Amino acid sequence: MKRILLKIAYDGTNFHGWQKQEGLRSVQGEIEQAIERAFKFSCNLFASGRTDAGVHALAQMAHFDIDDAVPTNKIKLVLNRILPPDVQILSAKKVSENFHARFSAKKKTYQYLLCTGKKNVFEANRKAYTEELDLSKMQECALLLTGEHDFKAFCSSQTSAKDFVRTVYDIKLYKKSRHNIVVEVTGNGFLMNMVRILVGTMVDYSLGKLDKKRILKALESGERSCAGRTMPPQGLYLKKVFY
Repeated sequence: MKRILLKIAYDGTNFHGWQKQEGLRSVQGEIEQAIERAFKFSCNLFASGRTDAGVHALAQMAHFDIDDAVPTNKIKLVLNRILPPDVQILSAKKVSENFHARFSAKKKTYQYLLCTGKKNVFEANRKAYTEELDLSKMQECALLLTGEHDFKAFCSSQTSAKDFVRTVYDIKLYKKSRHNIVVEVTGNGFLMNMVRILVGTMVDYSLGKLDKKRILKALESGERSCAGRTMPPQGLYLKKVFY
């Protein structure tokens, strides 16, 4: 047996998230079915982390074990012939048997796309629409959220996490065009909905719906009501996993 690491891109619009769920379409399910169909081999695919329904990936990472007889250089080509148009294998390579897509990851970068202009129906599932925003105010808020904190106030109540301490190494914000803002968040790990709430907090701070005192209270108290809104999933992309 050998361990294969896949780099995967997908449009999450028509998926119920990464993880397999009975009777629901998932990215994990599609790829595992493609592997079984192509190589007559049943496997379990382990990702760097789960993405929720509607969330996209520019470079999700996942590993699986397969028979040594399967040529590594054919895996990408064969799977892409079988997979639907909204999933693509970007690369496939052999890794050490001790490697784990989730537990070997050092940090991740997520990207969130915001649009302050008119809604474009052809891009509605690829960005989030909001009011006009003050980028300097968002950057001011980002500084408060950077560093090691207890992010209990910045995650879904449905999380199974017991430890809420995470480190946000960097939050970058820039305008891609007049009405399009990109937010990139890099951290050592993320709680359920954490990036969407971090961005929502920056949005609400920019709009004057939150102040510095309230955000600091969210970080200190863990009270969800002190942090900002949860942004919709369609603006979120898993951009890069670092090993």
